[in-house]
Amino acid sequence: MAALRTLAASKKTLSLALGGARPLAAAAAARGVATTVSLPDLPYDFGALEPAISGEIMQLHHQKHHATYVTNYNKALEQLDAAVSKGDASAVVQLQGAIKFNGGGHVNHSVFWKNLKPISEGGGEPPHGKLGWAIDEHFGSFEALVKKMNAEGAALQGSGWVWLALDKEAKMLSVETTPNQDPLVTKGASMVPLLGIDVWEHAYYLQYKNVRPDYLNNIWKVINWKYAGEVYDNVLA
Repeated sequence: MAALRTLAASKKTLSLALGGARPLAAAAAARGVATTVSLPDLPYDFGALEPAISGEIMQLHHQKHHATYVTNYNKALEQLDAAVSKGDASAVVQLQGAIKFNGGGHVNHSVFWKNLKPISEGGGEPPHGKLGWAIDEHFGSFEALVKKMNAEGAALQGSGWVWLALDKEAKMLSVETTPNQDPLVTKGASMVPLLGIDVWEHAYYLQYKNVRPDYLNNIWKVINWKYAGEVYDNVLA
């Protein structure tokens, strides 16, 4: 039973990561009911972020990698429901890794697509308003934030993510990293992702080879700071 309670708690954590856009998922998770997810559409064409990110990378990233996380997460949820119904604690424990990895992959990429925007539509324009002021207050300047995220993203061993995070309780900004597909919520339930940059090789290798710093330098040209600012304002409203 302890294993079943642990899994229920992990599902609630994942529902927090899914955010307010999925209230039914959150409610279902609270009841202990597994809820499947679907691959979101991109808000732009695959090639719209060129030359910063090639259309080939975007298509493979979205249609293959993100789609695989969705498929495997939903499969794990079906297996979880069967295991819970049978009271099979060993199977429940065994599935937690797949649920965390694939569910985290879906959560992280769903944020990542929103964090990007074509240059022709305002991508890369620096943050303004309350978020811009908060960045200056916490990091000294926008340039200092970019330098810090680039350094931490480049230094992250293996695969993972670098985040601009908002602690909604402390009302503080910070730069965080998470390994593999761990979502930011694993750092604490109060942590909200304003900006996440994928530093898995599948996000850049076809274009930048093994030179991750070049990818990090160029992705700022297509960052959607308007979206990050809206999240910041909504959380602190």
